[in-house]
Amino acid sequence: MTELNHEKTQNQDQPDVTVTVHVNTKPVRLDTHRVTGLQIKQGAIQQGVSIQLDFLLMELLDHGRTKEIKDSETISVTDKSEFDAIPNDDHSGEVSE
Repeated sequence: MTELNHEKTQNQDQPDVTVTVHVNTKPVRLDTHRVTGLQIKQGAIQQGVSIQLDFLLMELLDHGRTKEIKDSETISVTDKSEFDAIPNDDHSGEVSE
């Protein structure tokens, strides 16, 4: 089998999948339906969304509800998936006087 044919066979095993989610109302293209919170933020940053990796990622659900997606959490996304990435202002570890 030639190298080109072998490469074609490998690519046929993994069909091209592109999912466009929205982060802070901006479209973000992802290469798979199963992603981690960190992968969503990394993709958003690479595609020009003004967020940072330490931001909290909130999935926007029906009826105004939200769910925090942790960096290590793997979720399934669709073209209808929407997220807000917001600064992590949790100062609970700080001592206030």
